[in-house]
Amino acid sequence: MIAKAKIDAGICGFHTKVVATSEDCQFVRFDITTSCDKIRDLADSLQEKGGIDAFLEISPTDKSVIMNCVKSKLTGCCAGCAVAVGIFKAMQVAAGLALAKDININISSNKVGNYNLKRILNGNHENK
Repeated sequence: MIAKAKIDAGICGFHTKVVATSEDCQFVRFDITTSCDKIRDLADSLQEKGGIDAFLEISPTDKSVIMNCVKSKLTGCCAGCAVAVGIFKAMQVAAGLALAKDININISSNKVGNYNLKRILNGNHENK
């Protein structure tokens, strides 16, 4: 089965396309194209792993190949990147563990400006 996902990661402006393929509805391979260097590194890591066992990925353990790759590659402000969710959902669909359906995350804030982001970019992010 083949599952495809187009992901707009948000404020960074990067877009990612994920093609998840499974010939046996268990082991899934990924073809990921993106303009983001961090996601490209993540894609390379997943590619190196070969077929990823979707059944083990949905188990509640710390042995998730996808999530461990995400934790090592998407750090700092990218730790909450929506691409990780898109990769995981595409894996589920390719393995027949979920139906294909768009997901949406709508985020809003009543705060004007971003004080903490400015502090981080200026190198002033120590806890006080």
